[in-house]
Amino acid sequence: MAKEKEKKKLFCEIAPYKLKFHQKIYRMFKAFCDFLIGLIGLIICILPFIIIAFAIKCDSKGPVFFKQPRIGKNGKLFNCYKFRSMSIEARHDVAGYQYAEVNNYITKVGKFLRKTSLDELPQLINLLNGTMSLIGYRPSQKSEDELNTAREGFNLYQIRPGISGWAQINGRDVLASHPTLKAKYDGYYLVHFSILMDIKIFFMSIIKVLKRSDIEEGTLEEKFNEEECDNARE
Repeated sequence: MAKEKEKKKLFCEIAPYKLKFHQKIYRMFKAFCDFLIGLIGLIICILPFIIIAFAIKCDSKGPVFFKQPRIGKNGKLFNCYKFRSMSIEARHDVAGYQYAEVNNYITKVGKFLRKTSLDELPQLINLLNGTMSLIGYRPSQKSEDELNTAREGFNLYQIRPGISGWAQINGRDVLASHPTLKAKYDGYYLVHFSILMDIKIFFMSIIKVLKRSDIEEGTLEEKFNEEECDNARE
């Protein structure tokens, strides 16, 4: 019980953090690995890309790819790529969890892509151009003020955002409607930034995708109790 309480306390009391020397070295090594993963991944996924592109074009009007400005390393904006999973009439200026009518705009093919996370495959391009990592934190939109402010408080933007991350395997869409709590998971990842942490997240991400865990669309109900942080301090 004592160890569990200390773990909660560490999680809840994360303060602005500066990467240690060995973490900065790992950050450079990781950037090289992400480039290789992006290059190899795109070569391997040529056939799946063609099949998915054909399915999207047959299912609905609009482009195959969807790109959206997101906040990345050093707070700079970059274009995050995905396969288009919604109709062209949908709003793209708000996050999914803030969009109550989102289900009305998700296409048939898009629903499958989102459930299987295949809509994220084009982010291999982001690995290749150096704007994202395989593992990091999910890049946010400028409209997500609460999440962005909390992340800035942790100095999270020292590292690149990722296709998957610590928050992703601990709540994903359900956690998204709790921006401050989500930022705390991101901050926890920053403090423990290492190759072992990334390996753990990688394999847990695969399990989550196969189980299709924590995948929900639209505005979400309260499912996380942020009062646990207050209790951990007692």
